[in-house]
Amino acid sequence: MSDTSTILEATDVTTGYGTNEIVHEVSVEVNDGESVCIIGPNGAGKSTVLKALTGYLPCWDGRIRLNGEDVTDVPTEKLVGRGLSIVPQGKTMFPEMTVQEHLDMGAWLIDEEEKRENTAWLLDLFPRVEERLDQKAKTMSGGEQQMVSIARALISDPDLLVLDEPSLGLAPSLVDTIFDLIGTVQDAGVSVLMVEQNAVKALKNTDRGYVIEMGNVRFAEQSAALLDDDEVRQLYLGG
Repeated sequence: MSDTSTILEATDVTTGYGTNEIVHEVSVEVNDGESVCIIGPNGAGKSTVLKALTGYLPCWDGRIRLNGEDVTDVPTEKLVGRGLSIVPQGKTMFPEMTVQEHLDMGAWLIDEEEKRENTAWLLDLFPRVEERLDQKAKTMSGGEQQMVSIARALISDPDLLVLDEPSLGLAPSLVDTIFDLIGTVQDAGVSVLMVEQNAVKALKNTDRGYVIEMGNVRFAEQSAALLDDDEVRQLYLGG
């Protein structure tokens, strides 16, 4: 892990698609060991912010720093080698590949010794993954697949784990399991940044939150404070 207290610092980031500006001067910060969520209504620009922060979209304006290094417009695949790992939105597993093969794929940037050490750490962290190493992805539940996607992202031992809608498409009974898993990741020393549509669940399971509306940061506060804010509850949490 880095000694830098701020893992990710994005300042006044502006971006969009084509000529359509979606995100307007958004600033986001994630500190060492911290979990942060980005919430807001559908179409607010949450995932667009995440795409800019992780190199999927160029920054039209603003700067992004990772572990103190300017990574503005650094491509996603190069950010992975600099301490950032991503679990994208939706189904991200190859149905005919086994769990072990997915872990091997996530370990492409590390040597064999580090891979063995990190695999042992992961299997200790997630015993259910160890039970399914030889199982093909297509035979697993949505929750199990999400668990393996997180494990695949963690095998490179990142400083920051970025998740885009980790509970999307999961049965309600599995949502708590995934958020417990994310808490385990944070307890293991990995900082977490997530975009999540389930705003209440996200705020209950993170340290700080940003509320995005129409491409702007409307609120930025400790997650517990956002949960207790009458205006936030009325506008974004269903009262």
